[in-house]
Amino acid sequence: MSAVLTKGHGGFEMLEFRNDINVPEPNSNQVLVKVLAAGVNNTDINTRTAWYSKSVTGQTDSKDFQGNDIDGGWAGVPLNFPIIQGADCYGEIVAVGVGVNSERIGERVLVRTMQQYAVEYRPYECWTMGSECDGAFAEFMVAFSEESFKIESDWSAAELASIPCAYSTAENLLERSNVMAGEVVLITGASGGVGSAAIQLAKRRGASVVAIASKSKAVAVKEIGADEVINREDRLISSLEKESIDVVIDLVAGSDWADLLDVLKRGGRYAAAGAIAGPIVELDIRTLYLKDLTLMGCTVQDSQVFKNLIGYIERNEIKPLVSRTYPLKDIVSAQKDFLAKKYVGKLVLLP
Repeated sequence: MSAVLTKGHGGFEMLEFRNDINVPEPNSNQVLVKVLAAGVNNTDINTRTAWYSKSVTGQTDSKDFQGNDIDGGWAGVPLNFPIIQGADCYGEIVAVGVGVNSERIGERVLVRTMQQYAVEYRPYECWTMGSECDGAFAEFMVAFSEESFKIESDWSAAELASIPCAYSTAENLLERSNVMAGEVVLITGASGGVGSAAIQLAKRRGASVVAIASKSKAVAVKEIGADEVINREDRLISSLEKESIDVVIDLVAGSDWADLLDVLKRGGRYAAAGAIAGPIVELDIRTLYLKDLTLMGCTVQDSQVFKNLIGYIERNEIKPLVSRTYPLKDIVSAQKDFLAKKYVGKLVLLP
């Protein structure tokens, strides 16, 4: 089969498109999925560049820096290269392993990115597709049957593949921070895959959304559903009143991070799942305790998060935001466009 191998941590030279990779075989309780489309995500690039390493302190669009191999994966442990990355998979089950009902063959499925079946559903542990197990940058991949969710929708393959990683991350942020109707939610990095998903999902819950994005993307972000868009080049505390925000959904961090806490109301909640502007921030601990704030990191997802998304799609309560598709062999071009932040929403690879 065709697949993209990631040979190690480093730059784009670590991505090798090949046509001679053996089709994997499903083991017990696994299914073989013919990949119909695979989305591009920050986590794919961050894993390749070892950005998760504590030795890295810069933003995620720095020029293909490389962290330490010993902690380059998101889980802080060495990865076993070569691997097939790809955190988003939409496809069709074409074979099943022992213990899986053969009637599943022919099902169209979305595969959950953060897989807990492999770790017996222990809290705050999981396997990430394309990291601890091979992912969707291939014509075929294996996945656990319990992590492969049947989907019935008239969306295109590319549209469905845009959902798993970005939308589950966004839904998890909103679930963990308990966003409710009538609240005001501030979303950073609002034009990206997770940010644009968070806008839709927050609006679905009845919240008002203040989005931060570049000036050139403000109109597009408004069209997604944001009630107000703030230019990311402007100081936040000059654009918003202090203590005007109930919940911050942060994907950016960076040097202006402290402003996010200043605009939170007393008792407000802050949830993070990214740091594209840089992971090192300065916290005045007095702001945290004097305002009774809650700060939370959001990675591992309760299984209900993905089930929620399946329902939202099938009931057409959200819409896909695919900006461009690429052949799998053009993965380098796709990742370069992703890093350049040329588009609003998602970029998708087609095997």
